[in-house]
Amino acid sequence: MSTTENALASAEAHSAHNYHPLPVVVATADGAWMTDVEGRRYLDMLAGYSALNFGHGNRRLIDAAKAQLERVTLTSRAFHHDRFADFCTRLAELCGMEMVLPMNTGAEAVETAVKTARKWGYQVKGVPDGMAKIIVAADNFHGRTTTIVSFSTDHEARADFGPYTPGFEIVPYGDLTALRAAMTENTVAVLLEPIQGEAGVLVPPSGYLPGVRELTRERNVLFIADEIQSGLGRTGKTFACEHEGVVPDMYVLGKALGGGVVPVSAVVSSAAVLGVYRPGEHGSTFGGNPLACAVALEVIAMLRTGEFQQRAAELGEHLHRELGLMAGGGAVEAVRGRGLWAGVDIARGHGTGREISEKLMDRRVLVKDTHGSTIRIAPPLVISKEDLDWGLEQLREVLRG
Repeated sequence: MSTTENALASAEAHSAHNYHPLPVVVATADGAWMTDVEGRRYLDMLAGYSALNFGHGNRRLIDAAKAQLERVTLTSRAFHHDRFADFCTRLAELCGMEMVLPMNTGAEAVETAVKTARKWGYQVKGVPDGMAKIIVAADNFHGRTTTIVSFSTDHEARADFGPYTPGFEIVPYGDLTALRAAMTENTVAVLLEPIQGEAGVLVPPSGYLPGVRELTRERNVLFIADEIQSGLGRTGKTFACEHEGVVPDMYVLGKALGGGVVPVSAVVSSAAVLGVYRPGEHGSTFGGNPLACAVALEVIAMLRTGEFQQRAAELGEHLHRELGLMAGGGAVEAVRGRGLWAGVDIARGHGTGREISEKLMDRRVLVKDTHGSTIRIAPPLVISKEDLDWGLEQLREVLRG
């Protein structure tokens, strides 16, 4: 057996089968490229679902991590450390907000947002205890904890994990009329992805996000934007909400905030919202740890230059132009997305999303399928135009059959 076959067999035997990864075993990576255990190079066109916006092994981020590793990595929140205040201050500034509640993973941040909205609803809005409702969108993906899957419409994510957490109302994505109808005096928040990633990079209709913003203000309801995948440069803006001139009450951030080095997530909001917490009511041993803060501070500094947002906008325009041309060839039914982020629907008869992903892997390009017939393209923002074009050419060849 080859090194790859041995590794795959061992993983199959000893790890839970909660993923169905492509049969490639990565050993090293740099920039937009990964190398497997056999020495074969692959172009990464997924970037860890946006966790690797700045590429693999980004020198600035690795240097920041190394420097902090030599100093202190973890204190717990039982004590202060010298990177925490700067992290919270700089992230709040980047978001145009006042306060930060740091966690580790995206799902933890979403759970934090849910708890925050409920507590705000009871203490500030005056909703009767135990009656708070949060409105979410169908086809959402906010994580896979038991509470989060309770408001998922994805059968695979939800089935066999009940009993489910109450307190959520699901409405169609992009439908302001349905959202308005679902609101009651007990509604405390609307939780949305400005662009739905797992659903296939679904961009809402123009005017939808401003409509949500207007409606939530009118009804004294928090607008929570889950920008875990869409935020921090991916769409050509720091936040996807910016494309519609919208500022939510709360950002939920993760993935790229850790630079592909360590898991870092955060809820960012106003003092009026995050100020509802008192010591002991919520926390995390690793949330806001020194290593995480050091890396995230470097991520924030990189984003403040605007360089990565501009690069995503320019290369994204090129990406969507080229994918649009493919949509005229019969093998692609539709292309959606914004910036360096696209969902490509493969026409019936040209292969499933998984089959197209496997054929691209054979051509040394790595993407990920979703919902049967869709592939997602989200390369690191540092990818060169030449490498992007090479990857797109491989997709053309696969679609030609």
